[in-house]
Amino acid sequence: MTRNRLILAAAGGSALLLALAFGFQHLGGLPPCALCLWQRWPHAAAVAIGALALAVPGALPALFGAAAAAATGGIGLYHAGVERGLWAGPESCSGGAPVGDLSVEELTAQIMAAPVVRCDEVAWAFAGLSMAEWNALLSFALAGLWIAAALRAWKV
Repeated sequence: MTRNRLILAAAGGSALLLALAFGFQHLGGLPPCALCLWQRWPHAAAVAIGALALAVPGALPALFGAAAAAATGGIGLYHAGVERGLWAGPESCSGGAPVGDLSVEELTAQIMAAPVVRCDEVAWAFAGLSMAEWNALLSFALAGLWIAAALRAWKV
């Protein structure tokens, strides 16, 4: 496969994963948690990098695309660990915000302002893997496509 086809496949994969995320949100009624939203930004960057990489020759744009895909994969792994209870997630979406010396009014305000969607609960799973786990797996595969595109640019 040529460099440009690999770039199209990798950027298109990120675009597809973004479309699926928005589909689950807007058509499936599954609002995203904070970590779900964090995973979307590198995919959007990969799509933009893909457009740039088609116009700019060489390996560097593809390496930036690989970094974006690996970043969302890393966030997906982190999110999967939070879902599986391997480590704590951000206090803002895992229910662990400190109470400290809050008054009843402050505590009530904090509860009312808390996000509805928790990062430590699996909203949807397929074949035993959560959306975060699927995102990590597929994103690392996309990073591989980006790396293959960079290697093609180097004629390796």
